[in-house]
Amino acid sequence: MDSKILLKALLDCIVLKRLWSKEVTLERGAYLKREGTTDTNLYFVKEGSLRVFILDETDEKTIRFGYKGDLIASLDSYITGKPSPLLIQAIRKTEIKVIRKIDFMKMLDNDKELKASWTQILGVLLIGSMEREIDILTKSPQARYQRVLNRSPRLFQEIPNKYIASYLNMTPETLSRLKKS
Repeated sequence: MDSKILLKALLDCIVLKRLWSKEVTLERGAYLKREGTTDTNLYFVKEGSLRVFILDETDEKTIRFGYKGDLIASLDSYITGKPSPLLIQAIRKTEIKVIRKIDFMKMLDNDKELKASWTQILGVLLIGSMEREIDILTKSPQARYQRVLNRSPRLFQEIPNKYIASYLNMTPETLSRLKKS
């Protein structure tokens, strides 16, 4: 089954059971999660966009984006309950709904179909991350750009080029040249 359909069914159930613990508005540039903190919440992006990234000695490395209709989390911290090096920051004014892990897990424990859907969604995320890693390690900048353009054209409409370039592991100048060609 399509992961978007699975995600919609999961979100519909969350809404029906009123599991959102609160709603939060983040101004552009505000952090939802800082480096070295633990965050076991899931977030539904109601409006706006976020980026998940890490800091290395010289640069920021973007790992993932979330925009309207997406679930986003510091997945490593969510799963392990331990601090994570990931940061989550609003790219523009963003409204999110928060669901606590304990409430979400109770819902999954009571519904085998939803639990199976969640497992499939996690599998899709894992495969997408692996494909991205392979692309970054083995593909040319042109091939990486083309794959993301084909897979996620919405990204180029909603996310500034400097973050897309970071996500594609290239300079903003390289991305600009690729977009022109």
